[in-house]
Amino acid sequence: MPILDLFSTRRKKERGEAPDVFVYDAIPKELRVQAMLIVLDGLGKPYTDEGYVTAADDAYREIIEQLVRHFGRQILAPGDDGGEILGNFFLQESRVEYWLDAIEFSLRVMKKAVENNGRYSGSARTKLRPHQAVADLNHRFLQHGVGYQYVSGKIVRYDSQFLHAQVVKPAMDLLQDKLYRGANDEFLRAHEHYRKGEIKDCLADSLNALESTLKTICTKRRWTFQPTDTAKTLIEICFKNGLLPGFLQSHYSALQSTLESGVPTLRNKKGGHGQGPEVITVPPHYAAYALHLTASAIQFLVEAEKDLQ
Repeated sequence: MPILDLFSTRRKKERGEAPDVFVYDAIPKELRVQAMLIVLDGLGKPYTDEGYVTAADDAYREIIEQLVRHFGRQILAPGDDGGEILGNFFLQESRVEYWLDAIEFSLRVMKKAVENNGRYSGSARTKLRPHQAVADLNHRFLQHGVGYQYVSGKIVRYDSQFLHAQVVKPAMDLLQDKLYRGANDEFLRAHEHYRKGEIKDCLADSLNALESTLKTICTKRRWTFQPTDTAKTLIEICFKNGLLPGFLQSHYSALQSTLESGVPTLRNKKGGHGQGPEVITVPPHYAAYALHLTASAIQFLVEAEKDLQ
């Protein structure tokens, strides 16, 4: 089911209300409702309108019985049938870890039920295939800035608060200098793409931000370059002009290698350019790597330029 891009969503972004740091200890009300709808749409209805039991009834029973035992509770949540009980749990459960347990196990059961019963989706009148439910849920996690993803049958922490606090935020602060206005705009766009799960666009704007930072440094230092120069050429120009002192030659070589084989290569191979007749799927961890690598490079280059005599 497609994610809607409506007026309220756009206005939140325009007002800067989108979260820029991932949280791990709270589930927003909106996300609770969205996750509930995703899981219920993927599992389907336990009963038909005429009151006949569907294939989904067994799936709900398995989920509820296993979670009750796991949590050591007598009941999971109030409700007249499996869908209502599980739905109420997603809306009411206060312990984030238990809430995530229920999401994880529900998606596992959903996948198993659909794969083992070719008639399941028709019987339960599901609205989402398991892979669609996973994609929708992961998108909603990013949209709300909640740092979890469902990957290979498990809920995992998706981002690092330490990385964001120590790498991404300092880079954003450095780019507040008006000289780096272009790079700042591109880096913010890359981060927004990352949060929204727009992986290819995140890679493309990560590279753009890096290139703009390098061009700004070259302009500020009056080092000759061409507007069409790539990151590789710009990196060479900066280092040839002494962005690093000679005694750090080995470190410079390692950094240049990292920069040249990192963000530019990732973007060239996985994002940007035409993808041809086949749809290229880029995993979210590529975006995380590209964003953090870009932030580290920008922070280093800007600070190095400030220290350059």
